[in-house]
Amino acid sequence: MPPQPNPELRRQVIAIYKQLLYLGREYPQGYDYFRPRLHRAFMANANLTDESAIKQGIARAQFVQKEIEALYYLKRYRTLRKRYDAGA
Repeated sequence: MPPQPNPELRRQVIAIYKQLLYLGREYPQGYDYFRPRLHRAFMANANLTDESAIKQGIARAQFVQKEIEALYYLKRYRTLRKRYDAGA
């Protein structure tokens, strides 16, 4: 049986997974597109036991999270900008 990963790292992985799932609700191509791909990406790295590799995976997931958030902010900005321009 392989050694159990650091419980703190496990908690971080689960937390970032949940955050990404939450962000995926508003994904442009839809939640049904986003969720299976997110699940596959995490399951591809489920066998990692090296703490440095797990930390790199968490950092990559946080980068993706920031990119998705930026996508949403840009979308909101454009919507607000259209409303503002239409009212002027």
